[in-house]
Amino acid sequence: MGEPEKRVTPHPQSEIVTRMIGLLYPFILLYGFHIIVNGHLTPGGGFQGGAILATVFITRYLARPLFDIDIVTLQILEKTFFLGIVVSPMLFLLRGVIGDSFMVSYLVLMNILIGFKVCCGLAILFFRFMFHEGKEKGTEERFHSG
Repeated sequence: MGEPEKRVTPHPQSEIVTRMIGLLYPFILLYGFHIIVNGHLTPGGGFQGGAILATVFITRYLARPLFDIDIVTLQILEKTFFLGIVVSPMLFLLRGVIGDSFMVSYLVLMNILIGFKVCCGLAILFFRFMFHEGKEKGTEERFHSG
């Protein structure tokens, strides 16, 4: 009745894959942040950098396929970043600052907000496919966001 949920690995994971993914985490994060922050200077930006950051969640699942990601928290973060994307242009316009420094700070802020929103959105999409869709009713109720 009130048994704890069993977290079963679908197949044994390779130690090599697990260790290599652990070694790649910092480089994936660094590259994703680099693409986001320098998006106003080079090709790339929020969307591309966010997609790279979302690969951290995907590779984590490859290393240890556990059922322990809180999708509701990711959804709240995604909605918060969206609110920041909507509100920040209004704040910059109300501030009334015009010039090159305005544009650089505005573009960097927007790239950061868009990058994190895309990261959360792609992670939610991935985990919905992996854990939520097609599972029994008890699992669906656990991740129902209301």
